[in-house]
Amino acid sequence: MSVNLKALRQYQSVGLSTAVHAASPQQLITMLFDGVLGALAKAKGAMERNDIQGRSSQLNKATDIVLALKDYLDHEKGGEIASNLDALYDYMVRSIAEANREANAEKIQEVMDLLLTIKSGWTEMEVS
Repeated sequence: MSVNLKALRQYQSVGLSTAVHAASPQQLITMLFDGVLGALAKAKGAMERNDIQGRSSQLNKATDIVLALKDYLDHEKGGEIASNLDALYDYMVRSIAEANREANAEKIQEVMDLLLTIKSGWTEMEVS
């Protein structure tokens, strides 16, 4: 790895760390949505290149982020919405595992579409 590439990665790591520390809880959730969507897009790209290790790595990352989103749910304040999201996140985790087992890009896209819908609602709620 070149020195410039290594320095760039360190800079990006510091930048992300700073952004996370400065973010509100709402912004952190948005960052998680962006992270999982990015990982799923990379997994689809890896799938197209027949990169099994890359696909698995990105889908594992996506699963971890979906589980983090699930952990952020507040069932006391969120009531039925939180319960519905909890079930939807469980479905996403199962779908990601299935997509990985079957190398199914359509399943990945289905999860991405669900996440985009949730993120859109979250972003509208955040602005209000």
